[in-house]
This record gives sequence, structure tokens and C-alpha cells, in this order.
Amino acid sequence: MATSLQLCRFCISIGSDNFGGRSGALPFRKPISVRCSGDSASSSSVAVDPDHFDAKAFRHNLTRSKNYNRKGFGHKEETLELMNREYTSDIIKKLKENGNMYTWGNVTVNLAEAYGFCWGVERAVQIAYEARKQFPDEKIWITNEIIHNPTVNKRLEDMEVQNIPLEEGNKQFDVVNKGDVVVLPAFGAAVDEMLVLNDKNVQIVDTTCPWVSKVWNTVEKHKKGDYTSIIHGKYAHEETIATASFAGTYIIVKNMNEAMYVCDYILGGELNGSSSTKEEFLEKFKNAVSKGFDPDRDLVKVGIANQTTMLKGETEEIGKLVERTMMQKYGVENVNDHFISFNTICDATQERQDAIYKLVEEDLDLMLVVGGWNSSNTSHLQEISEDRGIPSYWIDSEQRIGPGNIIAHKLKHGELVETENWLPEGPITIGVTSGASTPDKVVEEALIKVFDIKRTEALQVA
Repeated sequence: MATSLQLCRFCISIGSDNFGGRSGALPFRKPISVRCSGDSASSSSVAVDPDHFDAKAFRHNLTRSKNYNRKGFGHKEETLELMNREYTSDIIKKLKENGNMYTWGNVTVNLAEAYGFCWGVERAVQIAYEARKQFPDEKIWITNEIIHNPTVNKRLEDMEVQNIPLEEGNKQFDVVNKGDVVVLPAFGAAVDEMLVLNDKNVQIVDTTCPWVSKVWNTVEKHKKGDYTSIIHGKYAHEETIATASFAGTYIIVKNMNEAMYVCDYILGGELNGSSSTKEEFLEKFKNAVSKGFDPDRDLVKVGIANQTTMLKGETEEIGKLVERTMMQKYGVENVNDHFISFNTICDATQERQDAIYKLVEEDLDLMLVVGGWNSSNTSHLQEISEDRGIPSYWIDSEQRIGPGNIIAHKLKHGELVETENWLPEGPITIGVTSGASTPDKVVEEALIKVFDIKRTEALQVA
């Protein structure tokens, strides 16, 4: 669910010194107010004016504040040891030692070459652990789930890292007090949230994945060149919300169908006739465009960016489609004046998708996909397997398996279903992969359930 923030009377004036004693004006020319929680009496507030606010310069200054940290606190070795104890797996270790394939009883497991925790996720979790170690007595808040994995999020909850509370979809930042610690998750945080936290003079621990920051830099380049950012992503996803906050003019497209609709509109219906009037366009994308978006004015110069967890191939195809569209509209010789593209596809996302494309070529009886049910990158692993026609079961934990040979799982579009007798009788080969936010231990616990079901079956036959 998308979370919105109410307007509050929160202003920062030129020249205010909110950056650890550094002097000089903030990168905007007049007092502004930003969205935060609570204050329903703030109807006179003025929204952030993108023409007079430099989000990149604000973030640049914030990262140099004495109250900001994104590199940890010197406890890396001990926190990594703790994470290894909590999240590593002997079963996964055995698989890796044997070329990612091993047989237990009548179950052969074929593990994808790239799977599970990526570097950015491991870094985010490790820094969050360090924050608890560094600030043992302070209140620690987090603006969203650190990553999309219930096991890890529950562990942080047990460490008393608390989520900013929501009330009717609005984050209640008024619970955060001076001196508290606030963690920004791996997906990043929107500019308005950073403004609120900076004003509150809290300790900010930023675990934003560097690949996400790379996308922010890309949309900043679009804005600087007066290009509209076409963002391939899900408009309600935390990462895309944050990316859009750094963009100037933007439109978010979820998939190729939406991209084709946009391109058809640019070409006046000459692509496939899917688009219609300007009014229908704005209604279709009412939750996925910047304020005041005008498709007739704002689709003349465009650039491509993406949510880092989207399907790599689809992002590339959308980029090619938009480029061809601008060539057709304005001529090949003028395309560089109307289209710009930078590679913002995350290496870890690409590697996991490439690995499952390879895995589905193997002789498998079924695929087990393990990862948070709100994980975008995991949903695409499920999509690849489903589209290949392999029986594929996406679970977020071992608790979805059983009792007996029953599994509750999600399909690629998020439908929750229950399947009986999902494990075939006799010897089976299972393909296994996991999302970039999934600890190996979670995969192990799921496989143990599989082994138990097949062991019970063997005993009954005997």
C-alpha cells in the first residue's frame, strides 16, 4: 500500500544551519514546507516548489552532517559474525560445495547460480545491526521495512528497531524526538522525509543501496536537461516513491503495456491505437505522474530510469521502444535531443534473473522460489519460472508448507493459492532460487520441510 504524508507547517529558511555547523544557505531560495504527519491544521502550508529546491544539493549537504552516517560505526566484524550465525545455512553450504546440486534421500536440489542476499541488502542489514550496537539505549526508528523479508524485519523488531507508525496511511513522524536514531532502509527515503528528519536533528543511519542512489543521480541528470523521467517501476513501491522525489517531471510505467500506451499517445495513436484522449491518459496515470503533468508538453524530451528490482529485459525493451518512438516522431537525426538513457539496472537483480533463466532450462519437476511476498525482485523470479511453464511455488517462509503435502503460495501477479500434493511421488528434482532479500537460513528451513514430507512418503510406501 502506498503511504502518503500530510502537509505540516515545517519550514526551513535560507541560511539555516542544520548541517553539523556548516555555514551557508541551503539549496533553495525561499522558505518551504514539506509533508509530514499529524498537523491537520496546516492547510496554509506551501508545498515544496521543485523550481526552487535542489534535492541533490540538499542530499549532498545532509550526507556531510555530523548527524548522518552511511558507513557504519566500526562494529562490522562482530555484526557480520552475528548475521552469519543467524542467517547462514549448512544445506546451502553443502550445495555450493557440490556445484549447486545435491541429493538428500529421493530429493535432488538444483540451486540457481545466483540467489539470495545481495551485497546491498547484506550491507543494509549489517549497518542496521551496527546502529543498535552503537546506540544501545536510544530509540531507533526505521522509515520502512529495512528489506522485503519477514524474517529479517522480525529480527530487527526484536532488537527494538521500531517502524514509524502509520495512521490512515500517513507516517506519524511526530513520535520521533531529538536525539532519536532513524534508519533509512535499503530502498532509500523520499526527500520530504529526509527534510523532516533533518529538521528534527536526529541521528540518521542511511542504509540506502548504492544502486538505488545511482538511479537518483540519473533522474537528477534528466531534470537538469529538462527531460521527463519515464520510470519503469511500481508507483506504490518505496524505492520508486523515493526515486520520484528526486526527479523533476516524471511518469511511472509498470510494464511494457503501459509503456506502449505512453508511446502510442506520443505518436498520436499510430503505434497500436491503445491510447485515447489527454483526459483518459491523465486518469490512467493519475497516481503515477508528477504534479501538473501534461502529456502534450512533458513527453517531448524523455529519459529512462527504473526501479532496480524490475525485470532487466523489460526495462531494456521499454528503453528501446521509447527510443524508436522518438526517432519516429522527431527523426533519427534528432533523437538525441528528445531521448536520453543511462544503465540503471542493478547487477544483483540482473545476476539472479540470468541465473533462473539458466535454471529453467534444466530438467526440473518444480521450482521453489523463496522470498518476501512484497518483494518485487522475487516476484520477477517467480514470473520467469511460471512463464516457462514449470510448476512454481513462491513462499515467504517454511510456515507456508504443510501440514502434510500442502503449500500456500503466491503466483507471479500476487494471487495467494493453496495447492495439495504439490510434491510429486517418488524421486524428484527441485529447482531452488531466492530473492535478493532472503537469508540462506530461510531457504534451508523450507527445504527441511520438503525433506520431511518426502521422508514420510517413503516410510509409508515401505
